Amino acid sequence: MNRKTPTISIIIPVKNEGKNIASVINQLQKSISIPFETLIIYDDPSDTTKPMAERIIKEKAIRNFFVIQNNQGDKNGVINAIKTGIKHAKGNAVVITMADLSDDITQIPTMYKLLEQGYDIVCASRYMPGGEKIGGPFLKTFLSKAAGMTLQKLYSVPTHDATNAYKMYKNTLLKNITIESKGGFEYSLEIVLKAHKGGYKITEIPTVWKDRVDGKSNFKLWKWLPQYIKTYSIIFRK
Repeated sequence: MNRKTPTISIIIPVKNEGKNIASVINQLQKSISIPFETLIIYDDPSDTTKPMAERIIKEKAIRNFFVIQNNQGDKNGVINAIKTGIKHAKGNAVVITMADLSDDITQIPTMYKLLEQGYDIVCASRYMPGGEKIGGPFLKTFLSKAAGMTLQKLYSVPTHDATNAYKMYKNTLLKNITIESKGGFEYSLEIVLKAHKGGYKITEIPTVWKDRVDGKSNFKLWKWLPQYIKTYSIIFRK
């Protein structure tokens, strides 16, 4: 791919988000004036997102959106899609968001301003004052809120919402931290805990998260819960 160097790389792992991807592309184009690139990462060529995204990019002659297949060998899944995105990211800031329109992507410029002030990670927090989580399974909300609260109160992790995947990172930080997660979105918790223990600067902004409107969630709570528990234990490691 022949790409100009952007300021921000936006990574969007997708799985059959053909109904949502047009809205995501439109929102990003309207909301961000800083030079950015968007990397849409899919697993399988039959994914409904791929043809829809490629058609929109071609019809509108959009030069900063790229549709990329997960290249982690035969290892599919969200964590490997994200690793592929990080590998391809050219921006000095990297933000990971979803294609289900749950995240408030209009906040990306605000997150970047905080990175410019010297922070290494900016967390979008649903549980700090001013934040809100609308919808979603009760158990998932309870567990994520409990994890954030205990990590903040007991171990001084500087965010109320360590498990939220919607975060912005300095690319240099991602290059210095090895992601060991093998399940799903627990990678986000892993990065925050390793960064906290490594002395990196972390901050947060309030965000409003809304459950998806179209399609089925790809979050697999019972499959990934053991991985979250294992990742949480990073805080206890010397």
